[in-house]
Amino acid sequence: MSQEQKRRPQDEKEQPISYGDVFNVSGDLASMPVAPEDAAMMQTAERIVLGQTQKGGPAAVMQSAAARNERASLVGHHDFSDVAGEQGITVTETDVPGSRMITESVAGQVVGQYVEPTAVHQAAVEVIEQSAITIGEALEATAQSAGSKPVDQSDAAAIQAAEVRATGTNVVTPGGLAATAQSAANYNARVDRDENKIKLSDVLTGATSKLPADKAATQQDAEGVVSAGLRNNPNLVTHPGGVAASVAAAARLNENVNV
Repeated sequence: MSQEQKRRPQDEKEQPISYGDVFNVSGDLASMPVAPEDAAMMQTAERIVLGQTQKGGPAAVMQSAAARNERASLVGHHDFSDVAGEQGITVTETDVPGSRMITESVAGQVVGQYVEPTAVHQAAVEVIEQSAITIGEALEATAQSAGSKPVDQSDAAAIQAAEVRATGTNVVTPGGLAATAQSAANYNARVDRDENKIKLSDVLTGATSKLPADKAATQQDAEGVVSAGLRNNPNLVTHPGGVAASVAAAARLNENVNV
């Protein structure tokens, strides 16, 4: 999966690292700077499909490039590239007896592809059922991708919207994810030091088992969760790899399997 590093211009300090610098891509994407939100989306997608971020994989490469661009003040923390934002970032798997092919793409162009072994006896029906990412699984991915983030009112609102979408009811379950997240946000608002605050991982680890019901994430679900998070954020932004980003990534991945 290693990509040949292309020669950088002499004015490297003034030029952001673009997709064409780290991946074998063409067209408008090649000249686009690798942005933090792009890297966060790919990281979330890898965690949802593969269970973890792949060492040396596209997400790791994008994270490194985006971090360098941000440190050089060439992109903002919440920036995303136009092409990737419009056409999406995806991680898909194709199952064949004994293995699965993983394909990772940005704006429809492949940036990574590799094969992993799987259990030969796994039934095709199981593969199809497991390919649909649920809202609960997206929340569990958040616990990994943004687990160290202190829970705030934006997170609590997004988690409540996710729970409502997953369960199909507007009733907040006592002791459930939404109630726990709201309590955490209220507590954190009274605490000064971040290290003493309740983190997303504290609330969302094992999220699937904490939901009374669950369902595959859809685009409508993602829009509801994103909207709830934005309405409760004073800066009207979502956190990279956070609740909204994870549910949105799950919805995009599910569109590829006709959920």
